[in-house]
Amino acid sequence: MAKRKRYNPLEETGADLGVVVPEVRAQEGGLDATLFDGVERIERLAPSQMMPDRFQPRRLLPEKIRRRFFNGEIDCYAAAQAWLELAGEDRAWEARLAELLDMGGSFKAQGQIKPITGAWRPTEEEIFIFQIETGERRFWAACLRAVRDGLQKEPELRVEVVSAPTRQRQVLENRHTKSPSAVGQACEIAALMLDEIGVKPDAEIKDEYEYFRLALARRAPHGMWAKLEPVMQHSTRRMQQLLSVLQLSTPLLELADRYQLPERVLREVLALPKAGWKAAIQSAVREGLTSEEVGQLRKKEDKPSRADDARRSPERIAFTGLRRFTRAAMNVGAQERQFVLDGVADEVLVQGFGEALLPLLKGISERIEVRLRGRL
Repeated sequence: MAKRKRYNPLEETGADLGVVVPEVRAQEGGLDATLFDGVERIERLAPSQMMPDRFQPRRLLPEKIRRRFFNGEIDCYAAAQAWLELAGEDRAWEARLAELLDMGGSFKAQGQIKPITGAWRPTEEEIFIFQIETGERRFWAACLRAVRDGLQKEPELRVEVVSAPTRQRQVLENRHTKSPSAVGQACEIAALMLDEIGVKPDAEIKDEYEYFRLALARRAPHGMWAKLEPVMQHSTRRMQQLLSVLQLSTPLLELADRYQLPERVLREVLALPKAGWKAAIQSAVREGLTSEEVGQLRKKEDKPSRADDARRSPERIAFTGLRRFTRAAMNVGAQERQFVLDGVADEVLVQGFGEALLPLLKGISERIEVRLRGRL
């Protein structure tokens, strides 16, 4: 098991990748609170000297890596390496990593504009570590960039030590940087609710979604929704609809979050019998279904009837097929996409409409190019 690096805030010493830095332990008889008196100040720390908030509503790490990292089995650089290895396997991780790597590159070119905020916290081993309140994306951007570029020395990030980290500031930071998915917003609402009524995260909870689901069973105190509206910038009704997303199982929430499924799609999924939720989520991810298309699953027949088709124009029917093809092909990694295209080409020939399809594809390609040039 890799030993997680710790930091002594009283020493101005750098840390190389793979080197364990000194630890700060509590004094006998209790922690020395005077060392961390809540005075706000700016410092520069290496990623190994920090730890993200496990109950941050917006999740970044892939689930299989997340568990190992927060269990202390791997450090932030091993987690970043494992994350980079997923890049070619899944379109969702490709896109997310590209954003974070671009952010890491901007640090070198323009400097870090916004500091990471947080506070010093003791661990169970009575060791202090800087727990991140806001700025987890900047933290992982630096880790990913360091691993990808093979840096020998840890990057340093500007951090602001705050006296009283708040869940509200964490949510506001999320919404001003990159708007979270529908699942992320549901977790934000739940986190704000639970914080408001004094229900704090329990470190013993293994599944963070179980903590957020506690909000489903709690009655909101009078005036709470009105208090959350300016923070979330949603009406009370919309927040209640988003919160209902947490009824989905953890694997389905993880899938919906990874592929950024819209709230309207998830709402239609929840309107189905519970036994159909898994298949509906998988179809929405695989085929890029809209909320209207998911709503069709509530009918006895999965496919529209001939009468339904007759009321739809030929171009609409053709567009629906092309959209599903495009989304299905883009939902896999670049390498797997080649196999998908080969499989489609083989199937077209087997079905005997290859000669008819080629001029149609050429025609739509030419028309798309003309329209794209017109937008430039």
